[in-house]
Amino acid sequence: MKKIVILGCENSHADTFLGFMAKDKKYADVQTVGIYSHDPAAMKNLADKYGVKAMASYDEAVGQVDGVIVTARHGDNHRKYAEPYLRKGIAMFIDKPFTVSEEDALALLRGAKEEKVKMCGGSFCRFDPLVQELRANAIVEKGGKTMGGFVRCPISMNNQNGGFFFYAQHLVEIVGEIFGRYPKSVRARRYENGVGATFFYDGYEVAGIYSDECYGSYYALRCASDVNQGGPIILGGDNPSPKIEFNEFYELLSGGEQISSWNDLAAPVFILNALDRAMKSGKEEPVSEVSV
Repeated sequence: MKKIVILGCENSHADTFLGFMAKDKKYADVQTVGIYSHDPAAMKNLADKYGVKAMASYDEAVGQVDGVIVTARHGDNHRKYAEPYLRKGIAMFIDKPFTVSEEDALALLRGAKEEKVKMCGGSFCRFDPLVQELRANAIVEKGGKTMGGFVRCPISMNNQNGGFFFYAQHLVEIVGEIFGRYPKSVRARRYENGVGATFFYDGYEVAGIYSDECYGSYYALRCASDVNQGGPIILGGDNPSPKIEFNEFYELLSGGEQISSWNDLAAPVFILNALDRAMKSGKEEPVSEVSV
């Protein structure tokens, strides 16, 4: 039996992942030995719903588990929750935003790398079938060379979970999955109803629109030299993305190899910080080099 804990269970991902383990026989060999949240009501709700232990502290199960899922709503808690569990062979999922600060991302990932932790996480939106289709098209230049693109996602600017950083990784990861994880620079401007963003690559740029509190507004477009490709991203329902995301963690827990590189896991944090700087400066801002 593989033993795990879920830390930061005020996030809806905790409910979703516990549901997968309760309903899918594939995951019958996983036991959730505890959940933790700074929100007692959220923790009690899931403890009662799934019959799991509500822990008194986030580090209560250190040394007792094979895997850790960190889904705290505030990214500033991710490094704090994860670090006590870093040890050889453990599997770890870190939700979006991976962290808020670049310093936390590098410290956490360098520690995980040193301890040979297997890690995954970020935004499940990158697994969406349309996003993966556009990624594949860009790689083989289907319809011609990439000329640019457009991505729209929700944002939440007024919250107690890191402001802009709370929801912004979804758009960044869709852009990264389709067009490349490492844009050279970005621009961003705050508007009444959201944020406009531009991602600069070699030879083209990708426009982004963050729509404040519009949680159904996902769209991705790749503009190739001969054709435009894309459309709405329909999350919820039968969309397989959350299950694919959880299954990546399960495969690591079962001894599989880490898929994402250390630098790729850190990249969204560096882009988010560049966007935040651009909003404040009103200028185009370089994306800092990632080196885990």
